Amino acid sequence: MREDPPLTVDRLNQLLLLSTLVLLFAVAAVKLSSRSGLPSLLVYLGIGIAIGQDGLGLQFSNAELTQTLGYAALVVILTEGGLSTKWREIRPSVPAAAVLSTVGVGVSVMVTATAAHYLVGLNWQTSLLMGAVVSSTDAAAVFSVLRSVPLPKRLTGVLEAESGFNDAPVVILVVSFSTLHVSGSNWYVLVGEIVLELFIGLVVGLVVGRLGALGLGRVALPASGLYPIAVMALCVLAYAGGAIAHGSGFLAVYVTALLLGNARLPHRPAVRGFADGLAWIAQIGLFVLLGLLVTPHDLLEDFWPAIIVGLALTAVARPLSVLCSLLPFAYRWRDQALLSWAGLRGAVPIVLATIPRVADVEGSERIFNIVFMLVIIYTAVQGPTLPWLARKLRLSDSDEPMDVDIESAPLERLRGHLLSVAIPDHSRMHGVEVAELRMPPGAAVTLVVRDGSSFVPLPTTMLQHGDELLVVATDPVRDAVEQRLLDVGRGGKLAGWLKPNPRA
Repeated sequence: MREDPPLTVDRLNQLLLLSTLVLLFAVAAVKLSSRSGLPSLLVYLGIGIAIGQDGLGLQFSNAELTQTLGYAALVVILTEGGLSTKWREIRPSVPAAAVLSTVGVGVSVMVTATAAHYLVGLNWQTSLLMGAVVSSTDAAAVFSVLRSVPLPKRLTGVLEAESGFNDAPVVILVVSFSTLHVSGSNWYVLVGEIVLELFIGLVVGLVVGRLGALGLGRVALPASGLYPIAVMALCVLAYAGGAIAHGSGFLAVYVTALLLGNARLPHRPAVRGFADGLAWIAQIGLFVLLGLLVTPHDLLEDFWPAIIVGLALTAVARPLSVLCSLLPFAYRWRDQALLSWAGLRGAVPIVLATIPRVADVEGSERIFNIVFMLVIIYTAVQGPTLPWLARKLRLSDSDEPMDVDIESAPLERLRGHLLSVAIPDHSRMHGVEVAELRMPPGAAVTLVVRDGSSFVPLPTTMLQHGDELLVVATDPVRDAVEQRLLDVGRGGKLAGWLKPNPRA
C-alpha cells in the first residue's frame, strides 16, 4: 500500500492550481460528451487517471477519504435530483420504481453474484458484494444521456424515481455484506433491517421536507441568496438525521429534496440553479477523485472478469429484474427492453466499492478494479447506443411534439410569476394565435421575442417555432397557466378538446 506525501503549503498551492485547471477542463469537456453521446463521467474519470500515478504522477490512495467525500457528493447529487424532479410527472411511475428499487435490486444482486461465483471464481461473500455494488443505477449517468432522447413520461418517470430510490437499499446491502463475516445474520434479519432503515429514512425525509417547506414559505429571509443555502442545509440535515436514527440517509435526503422542489418556495429558480451548480462540482470532483484512486496498470488483470460480470449484469440480471418488478404494472415489452438497457452505472457503484476496501474485506481491491472496469466499458457501450435503441423500439420520435421549456421567477410584491416560455422545433404551439392559448383569467402574454427583436403581441399574433414568450400569471392561476402552455405545446390549439396523446 503506497503512502500519500505530506500536505505542505507549497503542495496545497500546487493542488489548488491543478484542481482549478481540472475543473475548467472538465467544464469544457461537457460539450464534447454531449456531442458524442458519452456520459460525462467517462471524461472525468479519464482526467483522474491522466493526472494519477500512471499519468502525471499525482499520488493518492486514501480509500477512506474517497468514501467520505463520495458520500458527501452523492448527498449533493441526490439533492439536485430531488429538487429538479416534478412530482406530478413521476407520481404515476413511483409504485413501479419503488418495486424496481427493492425487488429488482434483490434479483439483480442474486443473479450477478451467482455469475461472479461460478464464472469468475470469487467466493460467496465477494460475489454478493460484487452483485450489490453494481446493482444501483446512477442518476447522473442516466440523465446525461436521456436529456437528448425524448421518451414517454411513463419511462422517464420510472428511470428518474428508480435512480433516486435505489441508492438506499444498495448501500445497506453493501455495508451488511462487508460485515457478514462478523455479524453472521440470517437473510430474514437482513431483510428486516433493510425495511426498517428504509422506513426510518422515509419518515425523516417527509418530516424534514414538510417542516422545511412550511418554514421557508412563511419566513421572509433578508436576501434571496439565503434560500438556496437554507434548502441545501435542510437536505443535509435530512441525511444526517436519517443516518443518526439508523435509517437510510440517502432516502431521507432524496425525499426531502423532492418535497422542497415541488413546494411553493420563494426564488425556486435560484434554488435549483444553485443546486445544479453544486451537483456539477460534486460530480466532477467525485469522478476525478475515483480516477485518482485507481491503479491503471492493475486493471488489465481484471479486464475479462469485468467483461463477464458486466455481461451477466447487463444481459441477464437487469432484464430479469425489470421483468419481475414490472409484471404487476403491465408495461409493454418495448418499454421493458428500454428500461433494461437504460440501467446505466456510474459513480455510485465505484463509491460503494470503497466500502469493503475500507472495511478490509478479503478481495476488496479486486472488487474495486472489476467494478471500475465494468463501469467504464459498459457505460461507453450503453450510453451512445441508448438513443439508437429508443428509435428502433419506436419510443423516441424526433417529429413528435416537444414540451415547451418553462422557467419561473416570483414577483414578490404582485403575488405573481413571470414565465419564460421557449417554443422548440416540433412544438404544436407553432401556428397558434395568442388568443387561442385560452389561458385562465389572471394571465397574459406580455412580450414575444422573435429573431432577436421583441414586440407586444396582439390577440391575433401567430406564434412560431423559436419564439420566446414572457407570460405574467397571478399566484392562484400559475400552475394552471403552466399546464395549459404545456398542453398546447403538445396538442396544439385543440388541446383540452381532444383526448391526450397516449404516448405523452
